This record gives sequence, C-alpha cells and structure tokens, in this order.
Amino acid sequence: MIRVALRAAVLVALIAACSAPTAISSSPPSVSATPGTAPASSAPTTKVVLPTAASAVPQHLFVIVMENTSLATALRAPSISSLASTYTLATNYHAVSSPSLPNYLALTSGSTWGITDDGYHALPAGGLGAQLTAAGVSWRAYMEGLTSAGCMRSPYPYALKHNPFAYYGGSCPDNVVSLDALDADLAHDTPRFVWITPGLCHDGHDCALAESGPWLESLVAKIVASSAWRDGGALFIVWDEGDGRSSIVPLIVATHDLAGRRVDASYDHYSLLAAIEDAFGLPRLGAARDARPLTDLLPAATR
Repeated sequence: MIRVALRAAVLVALIAACSAPTAISSSPPSVSATPGTAPASSAPTTKVVLPTAASAVPQHLFVIVMENTSLATALRAPSISSLASTYTLATNYHAVSSPSLPNYLALTSGSTWGITDDGYHALPAGGLGAQLTAAGVSWRAYMEGLTSAGCMRSPYPYALKHNPFAYYGGSCPDNVVSLDALDADLAHDTPRFVWITPGLCHDGHDCALAESGPWLESLVAKIVASSAWRDGGALFIVWDEGDGRSSIVPLIVATHDLAGRRVDASYDHYSLLAAIEDAFGLPRLGAARDARPLTDLLPAATR
C-alpha cells in the first residue's frame, strides 16, 4: 500500500509540473547589432552634398549687343553713364574689326573668318551655340523684330547681320527666337545662356542714344529684377564696334556682388567669348584661346 501511495504522489507531482504556466520575461530580447547596418524601421538619412568648384559657376549669363558707339560717345548719354556707374565698366575694351558682322562672328566663334562686309556667308557648323548645345547648356538668342518669316527673311527692325547664329551651318537653330519670348522666360524658365540682339533702332544703329539708351536701361532693369540674375547671374552689355573714330567700345558688366568699378585692363571681343566659355567649362574657340579673360570684371566666385 505504501508503494502504491508513493507512485500516486509522484504521478500527481509530474502532472502539476507539466501544467504550470511558463514565465514570460518583461525585458525585450537582446539584438546583436552588426556594424554598418541599421534596422529597416530607422529614420531616413539626409544625403549631405559638399560644395564643389562647380557650385561657383554662374547659373545664368546674359549678353546684350549694342551698335556702333565708342566709349567716349556712350558715356555722354545719361542712360549709358548711369549703367556704367552702377555696375562695372571696362574702359579699355576693343572691337576687333569693322563693319558689324565680323565682330559678331568674333564674339561667337573666336574668328572673323576673314569677312570684311555685312553680307551673308554660310559658314561651317559650329560656334558658341553649337558648343552650348553639345554640352547640354540651355540657351536662347532673342532677336528683336524676328517674325514667323524666319532668320533669313524677317523685316526691319530685325537685321540678319546682327544674328551670328544664322551663319554657322547656313541656317538658324531653334534656339533663336523673337525677343517677345524673353519676358515669359525670365519669369519661369530662363535659359542658362541668354543672348539679346535689339532691333536696328534700339541697338543704336539707326536711332540716337537718346532713344536707344533709355530702352537699354529698361531692358537691363527687367533682367536684374529676375531671379535668374539675382541668383549669381552676370550680364554683359557690349557694343560691337566704335563710331569710326575709336575702336574702344563700352563693356558694362552687371553682377550682384560688384558695382561702381572701372577696370583699365585691355580686353576685346575674344576676351568676352573666353569668359563665356570658361564659365560653362567649354573649350575656347579660335582667338579666344589666347585672349585675356574678364577676370577683373567678375566676382571671385564666378572667375
């Protein structure tokens, strides 16, 4: 009887042990972290981009080409004198030829191509516009008076001889548009390079500075009010050639950081082309290769 009772007690104890609830720890299980990894639920990280030399490149360059006025004559006009005193003026900047066309070609290809007239000459494809396109730099050339008749046939005040982009490859690229498109582009999607050719009155070719000067002032005011210029942009206002008495023409450079300066260093149209090409990381064309760039006329961040 004792043996039977003992077996019964052992059996009861075993049943009780098996049916007892399992204890649950209130501490979370430990996680073995692997260096360099993070749980999938961790907060997203922010990629930090360090400044590079490329960040100093101006986002937008503007060029306005005026006509047939020497520096001395231009500064006698109150409107031009005001622009020159407000921004940076190069006092020893030279045209490279005469008449107009070879100067426009020099500004956009580094060569006059031996041309000494204003007639139409179909040149090989190339030039500054082709460089910008190949490099993926957005650009437009705005021509006052350009109509649906196109680059070759638009009427006065448009002048084909003042549209150098129509000469390379014998036709106009789609980037050449009417000046009427500028306002909308300044407001929304400004190309990185902007070239502006006024019509034959507003550029000073056919009209006096008393008319072309205030028009230029108004255009400059519109550009410098744009976010494209305010965000580190630069505006070059240049005259293609002098008035027959001097090859020294005005070059006014408007930037956000420099104002009221005069620079006496010697420059010419090839210097301006070199400055544009350097700004966008393009190889220099023709005589621009050896030209003195406009270093003294630009803020350090854009040189």
